[in-house]
Amino acid sequence: MTKTLWQSPAIALLTAAAVIFSTAAYAQTQPAKPAKPAQQKPAQPAAPAQKKPPKADPTEQVVLLGQFGDWGAYTASPGGKKVCFALAKPSSAETEPAGRKRDPSYAFVSTRPAEKVKNEVSMIVGYPQKTGVDAAATIGLANYVMYTQNDGAWVKNAAEETQMVAAMRKGSDLIIKSASARGTKSTDTYSLKGLDQALDKVAEECK
Repeated sequence: MTKTLWQSPAIALLTAAAVIFSTAAYAQTQPAKPAKPAQQKPAQPAAPAQKKPPKADPTEQVVLLGQFGDWGAYTASPGGKKVCFALAKPSSAETEPAGRKRDPSYAFVSTRPAEKVKNEVSMIVGYPQKTGVDAAATIGLANYVMYTQNDGAWVKNAAEETQMVAAMRKGSDLIIKSASARGTKSTDTYSLKGLDQALDKVAEECK
């Protein structure tokens, strides 16, 4: 099933969440820098307090509900419409030819009650994909075709999505294979450890 109209705002939110997730993870790995010694400056007259207008950036609304193994459960309310999703980054990411640079890749399972969407599987693969070429998802012996657009991928046959989520809940790894517009082939492997609990948390938050 081709998805073109409503997916753009959804993937924009998820991309923003991915940026937050990546930045937070990076920050946790960096050693604290020593504080610089305070410099004394001559006293200045206090400036009158000014109220700043509230920011409309939806990324500020992304809230971590809990981390479960390799998957985090998140919620956000862009435009007042509540969204909940499970998010993970790959445990391994390979390209062919090796060493090709690309942006980070992520896997999402999203629920958007206002749109009556539950447990929608999607990917960000980190580069514009080759037009007209589907991505492939593998969980154990089960295989699923994923429709691609720009750097995103969605389950092509919507009727298989429930089956895919059930397989992900029980499986150990999710493997995503895709091809870029430049001909680069990528293989991303996602550990499914913790997804079951993360999806339960998502369902609890977005009933």
